[in-house]
This record gives sequence, C-alpha cells and structure tokens, in this order.
Amino acid sequence: MKRRTILRNSALGAATVAAIGACSGPSVQTATGELPTLRWRMATSWPKSLDTIFGGAQTVCDRVSDMTGGRFTITPFAGGEIVPGLQVLDAVQQGTVECGHTASYYYIGKNPALAFGTAVPFGLTAQQQNAWLYHGGGLEAMQKIYADFNAIDFPAGNTGTQMGGWFKREIQSVADLKGLKMRIPGLGGKVMARLGVNAQVLPGGEIFLALERGALDAAEWVGPYDDEKLGLHKAAKFYYYPGWWEPGPTLEVQVNKTAWSKLPKEYQEIFQTAAFEANMNMLAKYDAKNGAALKRLVAGGTQLRPYSREILQAAERASFDLYEEDASKDATFKQVYEQWKAFRAQVYGWDKVNQLSFANFAMADK
Repeated sequence: MKRRTILRNSALGAATVAAIGACSGPSVQTATGELPTLRWRMATSWPKSLDTIFGGAQTVCDRVSDMTGGRFTITPFAGGEIVPGLQVLDAVQQGTVECGHTASYYYIGKNPALAFGTAVPFGLTAQQQNAWLYHGGGLEAMQKIYADFNAIDFPAGNTGTQMGGWFKREIQSVADLKGLKMRIPGLGGKVMARLGVNAQVLPGGEIFLALERGALDAAEWVGPYDDEKLGLHKAAKFYYYPGWWEPGPTLEVQVNKTAWSKLPKEYQEIFQTAAFEANMNMLAKYDAKNGAALKRLVAGGTQLRPYSREILQAAERASFDLYEEDASKDATFKQVYEQWKAFRAQVYGWDKVNQLSFANFAMADK
C-alpha cells in the first residue's frame, strides 16, 4: 500500500469531519455516497490501568468517533477481556475482532521480521523509527508482511527509549546474567537468551505477581510512569538503564483486512489520521510523565543503575550476530533487515552531527 502524506491525511480527514459535522440527520451524503453507522471492537494487549499505553488505543477510538460524528465507533477492550494480551493478531486475523492495538514483536513466531515494526536491539529511536516507517519504506515493508495474515497495520503509539528493567540483585557483568529468569519479549529476549538469560514473555498485567512471587528474577516493561503503576518497584530494587533492546518502540493498530476493505474511503482516511495522532500523542505523554515518575521511584528507595559497558558491548555483538543469522535463513527477514540497516546507517550519520552533538553538550553534567 502506498503511504499517503500526513498533510493529505489530515486535510482529507478534516474535510470529512466538516461534512459530517454539518449534518444532524442519521446519514451523511458525501462524494462516495451515504456513510454507514458502524460498530467495531478493538482487542488490546494492555491493562486499562495503564492510561498511557492503553490510552493509545483509546485515542484511536475516541478520535474516529469524534471525526465521524459518532457514526463509526470502536470500543477498546483490555488484554484478556476478549483474547489474551499476546493473541491480538490472531483475533484480528481470524475476524474475532475488527482491529487490535498491540506490539508487532509479540508475533515474531509468525514471522521474525515483524520485530522491526516495534523495535529491535540497538535500533532506532522514536524519531528515527517514525522517519523509517513514514518516509523510509518501513510501513510498506510491515504491511506487506501483515497481508499474509489478513491484516493491515498503522503506527499508533511510541513509548520512547525504554528503561532496562527491574532486577532483584545487581547486575555488573555478563556472568551475572546467566540463569536469570527475565520477562523480556521480541528479539531483545533472544539476545538476552544468548547472554545466558532464561527469557520469558508475559503480558503487562501478569508481570508484578511473577516478579513478586519469585517466578521471575527480573522484568522489563516500559519506563518509570508505567512501571510505577504496575508496582514493579515493590517487587525488585534495582532499576537499570538504558533499554537497549527498545530504543524507540512503536505500538500499532492492526485491522482485519477484509473489514478494512469494506470501510468507506472517508472512514479509512479518518482511521489513519486517528492512528497518527495516537502515535504522536503517546510519545509526548510519556516524555512529559516519565521524569517525575523516576524522581518518585528514586526518592522511594529504587536503586538506579546503568548497564556496564561490558554488558552493552556483548549485547550489541549478540544482536547483530542474530540479525545476520536470521537473514541467512529467512528471505523476508533479510529483505527488511537490509533495507532497515541501510536506513539506520544514514539516519545515525545525520543524528551524530545534530542531535548527539547537542545532547552531549546541553545535557551533560556541568
């Protein structure tokens, strides 16, 4: 699917909203005919208590309703209400629900290249990830993969660079990682496994109890604001950074392709505009809230720790070894990886000149 520009999406969506808002009757006449009244359901991977990450799903639903005058409504459901949090794509693919809000890397068992739709270790920051998806061919690559699962995806949230997880004891070397039971999904989990970790995948609502009861020795989720809400600081003392496996993870809305094809053009444009708004809004909200949450955690006794250079270097080597191996075994992964790798080199080169040089000076301790 050829990606339309955001300006065109916004303008077309605004024009449709104006046409709908001007009518008070049960139906609306547009260039394509009468717009129907539709009721969809959206499965998500998130507990409702996490207002920021579940809020991405809520933003899509609210904005679609607002921009259609209530004629197209989508009801979001928390993980587990319709299907378990890690089975959203299955529900979308099978038509159990019309759409879902989730993370593509939960489904690397279906196709390992889906990891790139969310984040991969030592990959792209949120700004770089958006550049790749919207203007670097990334979204087209992901949508081509999703077509095999009767689905189409749109970016609909980003957490920004995540934290590196909660540990019950200090981790100073690669040797300290060996044998740890850690909740960590995606390719990050595979890299940790290569470093000796027993990587596990759990939905957000199950992490605290597993960590508190000793089923896990460590766990990562998102960052200070959400981690505080889940109470992870009550189950583990040491909080590590950075989350090298998720430097800018995208969350997405997945739509059953059959249901998508039946939407009027106006509704498709509105849906994409709502997803774009959710993508931008979630990142801004996390950036606004994480700093204060981190201060509260540290004041409450959380021990903030950086990953050692030894661990970071070992993880980076293991990450790119994994990519090369997967590329040698899977043609789709190779195609996406090589395109992504070329974009990464280009955008890293640019950001070293502008953003990194600025950050190194302005954010340094003085």
